[in-house]
Amino acid sequence: MKPRIARLTRRSEFLRAASAGRKWAARGLVLQAIASAPGSDGLATSEAFAIGYTASRRVGGAVERNRAKRRLREAVARVMPSHAVRGYDYVLIARPETLSRPFEALVGDLMIALGRLGLDREGLKGDPGGGPNRARRPKSASHTESGAVKE
Repeated sequence: MKPRIARLTRRSEFLRAASAGRKWAARGLVLQAIASAPGSDGLATSEAFAIGYTASRRVGGAVERNRAKRRLREAVARVMPSHAVRGYDYVLIARPETLSRPFEALVGDLMIALGRLGLDREGLKGDPGGGPNRARRPKSASHTESGAVKE
């Protein structure tokens, strides 16, 4: 039996993730993440994570939107328990490609999105500089120290 994953259900939770969180758009989905809000005791629940799912009418009618959310839920059940960093709230937004994309590619999109946001536990173990506060990419050789472009 699959472990139960906490769900985001209130509009305010979705809006908080959209306005103050980080996001990554992949071909089959958009992933938003934000540190969990403090609980009633004032402390963030760092040992768990919660997930919300949404699909706009751009995805299709009610049947298509529900199918897209079912596909996202199954991808989350396969990836998030072992890969997602605890103490964050995640929102998955379906895109029109969510319906037609091969399922393994959709799972891959989710794993890539977690890695790009620096919230993949597996990536954090293997890459000491791969966390959320990783260093910036060095400037290319075509730029000088002042930032001017060389000719």
